[in-house]
Amino acid sequence: MISAFELFKVGIGPSSSHTVGPMVAAATFADGLASAGLLERVTRVETALFGSLAWTGKGHGTDKAVVLGLAGERPHSIDPDRADALVAEATAARRLTLAGTRTIAFEAGADILFDGHAAAPKHPNTLAFRAFDASGALLVEKRWCSIGGGFVVPEAEVGAPAAASGEVPIPHPFRNARDLLVQGERSGLSIAEMMSANEQARRPEAEVERHLDLVIDTMMACIDRGISTAGELPGGLKVKRRAKAIRDTLIARNSKTPHEVMDWVSLYAIAVNEENAAGGRVVTAPTNGAAGVVPATLRYYRDHCPGANRAGMHQFLLTATAIGALFKMNASISGAEVGCQGEVGVACSMAAAGLAAALGGSNAQIENAAEIGMEHHLGMTCDPIGGLVQVPCIERNAFGAISAVNAASLALHGDGTHIVSLDKVIVTMRETGRDMASKYKETSLGGLAVNLPEC
Repeated sequence: MISAFELFKVGIGPSSSHTVGPMVAAATFADGLASAGLLERVTRVETALFGSLAWTGKGHGTDKAVVLGLAGERPHSIDPDRADALVAEATAARRLTLAGTRTIAFEAGADILFDGHAAAPKHPNTLAFRAFDASGALLVEKRWCSIGGGFVVPEAEVGAPAAASGEVPIPHPFRNARDLLVQGERSGLSIAEMMSANEQARRPEAEVERHLDLVIDTMMACIDRGISTAGELPGGLKVKRRAKAIRDTLIARNSKTPHEVMDWVSLYAIAVNEENAAGGRVVTAPTNGAAGVVPATLRYYRDHCPGANRAGMHQFLLTATAIGALFKMNASISGAEVGCQGEVGVACSMAAAGLAAALGGSNAQIENAAEIGMEHHLGMTCDPIGGLVQVPCIERNAFGAISAVNAASLALHGDGTHIVSLDKVIVTMRETGRDMASKYKETSLGGLAVNLPEC
């Protein structure tokens, strides 16, 4: 079972697959050296980045993430305001404190290699760590793949069935949306109730609720920071933050026109993704590139829907977890694998389902909302300009959030009956991603990423 603890992870921007994942992999490698008793023999560590990590890693902060991870930092606990300074200090001193304990030599240009030519046979987000001793002999090499949403696995395990040994049985197992609906019919429970029971099979109820509250509070704090911060985003595109100005205009105008609620939804999403682009604290939902869709839709529920409460927000996230798990199990949430349909498209599907649930939708209506949310994102490319999670990513989250609200509304106007099932849409998304040219999958080698200079 893919848990809310896995799907909604607190980290830093700008990318779950290019920042959070590599940081986790680097920290895991450093910890492995310590546990194997090799740490005292290591004098140098070399990291090679392949595929999408090589092509867009600099814009996504992959080199920064590797340095922080090797130094023992973790995405959920690092202070975003200190991250750049830590990397700058290591680079200037030419020294790195490996696993937070052993100081070794560090040359950024020589020790972090962006290899855009070597093959990445198992996954387009592949990185290799090599540790050497004082004589230059290789002590150990490990290869990892960052498979989206901050998930990392050893390269040899990509595509392999998950190990079942030691797995705690859950009361409502499911592999696809049909299973989920059948489980609901048999148990008489909502999707959120079944997910809650599954979570509690692994952890105490209080721990599950604390995590959901942490996710909610982090998302809302991210929106609040985004709407109160002005300035220019890092990276060289000179993109100006817009969230604060939009908020100030909306408050000054104080318009009561019905459509203006969509401006607020867009504002919430833009605020999150500007924070993400600046390397701030965000929640992968299910990725960083799509981190604004779920929080914006959740904020819409909290601030604009009568009767909204904390229980409804928990219901929203648990339902969204089930939908995100379906995509993670049966397709992908990695833009480098399937394009942005796997990021903003999945986030829209999750948010639509969550909102439909929080507003009292049946399981069938929730499944319909999720299907609508993805159906109209099929084929969406991932072509970030300059390899930065800024253009078109920030606005794309705003449109994803608006689509989520619309998808939930359309589904709630029906009885859950519809022609195309969520399972069929997930299969179609996977096949579309497989057929999509690699230049449209987070490589910045096609689409807007190359056509902007000609405009």
